[in-house]
Amino acid sequence: MSSLVPIRFQPFDADLMTQAEGRVAIIIPADGKMSPAVRRANRLTRGAVARLVESDRFEKVKTGDVISLAWPGGMAAEALDIVVLPRRPDADEARKAGAALAKLAGGKDILVMAGSQVRTEELAMGIALRSYAFDAHKTKDTDEGGSVTISHQKSDEVEAAFAPLYAVADGVRMTRDLTNEPANVLTTTEFAARLVEMKELGLEVEVLEEDKLAELGMRTLLSVGQGSVSPSKVVVMQWNGGDKDDAPLALVGKGVVFDTGGISLKPAGGMEDMTMDMGGAGVVAGAMRALAKRKAKANVVGLVGLVENMPSGNATRPGDVVKSMKGDTVEIINTDAEGRLVLCDVMWYAQERFKPVGMIDLATLTGAIIIGLGHENAGVFSNNDTFCDAFLKSAKAEDEGAWRMPLGDAYDKQLKSRIADMKNVGGRPAGSITAAQFLQRFVKEETPWIHLDIAGVASVSSETSYAPKGATGWGVRALSRLVQDHFE
Repeated sequence: MSSLVPIRFQPFDADLMTQAEGRVAIIIPADGKMSPAVRRANRLTRGAVARLVESDRFEKVKTGDVISLAWPGGMAAEALDIVVLPRRPDADEARKAGAALAKLAGGKDILVMAGSQVRTEELAMGIALRSYAFDAHKTKDTDEGGSVTISHQKSDEVEAAFAPLYAVADGVRMTRDLTNEPANVLTTTEFAARLVEMKELGLEVEVLEEDKLAELGMRTLLSVGQGSVSPSKVVVMQWNGGDKDDAPLALVGKGVVFDTGGISLKPAGGMEDMTMDMGGAGVVAGAMRALAKRKAKANVVGLVGLVENMPSGNATRPGDVVKSMKGDTVEIINTDAEGRLVLCDVMWYAQERFKPVGMIDLATLTGAIIIGLGHENAGVFSNNDTFCDAFLKSAKAEDEGAWRMPLGDAYDKQLKSRIADMKNVGGRPAGSITAAQFLQRFVKEETPWIHLDIAGVASVSSETSYAPKGATGWGVRALSRLVQDHFE
């Protein structure tokens, strides 16, 4: 497991930059106006900062750019990083500047001379998000990683403002760790154990084993995992920070710890990436961690279905018919369309037990959503405009790409089965939409519902503004914001 970069705050003291090792960062607006910290850095470097500000290069800078002066004279630091940022940036500008700074730092200590900079807590959030590294399985010696010190005139106020952001960053970290883990490490049992550990944060956590799932009638979920030696499980996490009688918001995650496709076996090329097919469950886990750590004043329940989809003599076959917990029968045409079989039972259970005020499911569900939206946006499907708009607003505020997709009766007809109530796939056309239509059949009429297909955003092959390549932790920030703005 990784850990967050340590970030501490202290009162502003311009003398700190003289002897600080590692990297020292100062902040300059695009107009080049110098703050006391910048003027001090300019004196220490014998006018180097002023020469940069007056140069042609500085005329071309953009907000969020970081220009580095290596081994600056008059300082012990190995680099002086000049962060281009307005005096009053918006949250996105400040975070991206912090992320750019963290990327340059590469694990070295950073001293940020923030002075009286506005939204310094957001800059610190960018540093926390982009400092992430997953190297748990590398045997070579690795650095412990640096620390971050932020010197600000109102350090106590900034530290207090940063505390809930740091809690959310820790939720993002957990999601990334889970999504990056190889499947021989993150088995269903290990996944459940990591969630149980969150009891120490005040979460109520219970693990439903296969005998209980069979008793409840979760046959579609169990059908996915029956070809694997890893036991299928459902983990229920409750955060009760709101009024006792308030119905909770339900978050439901697909947790396929490895997906071979089952009997409908996937091609070998790229199958190693299917360690991330538990990404939806990873987001639910990270969101619940974030809510608990920031002590959200809301009731939220997170439920994850943990299975492994393997081919074996006991695996589900194409053509099998299985009855769901709801009671509907499903003709399984393709065993590689397994995520919806996991989700439908857990969603029904969530509604039956908790009567949620709203329900959001998350899953790396379809390759079709990547064809439609690439790796920039998750697909958003909903039966409730108000609920959906609230989520989209939260995702936009957190710079997490999300795009609403359609639902409709015509798509639903593609799921018609000759021998059962429905098929689990509707063919190639509109594959992500028919997957959502399948899930909608397990949503009660009175339940506001959002389905998030995160196949394109959960893990990516190139770095993003806030994450190195690999798991992104997409969704934790948006869900925490949604709870903050609409349920607290």
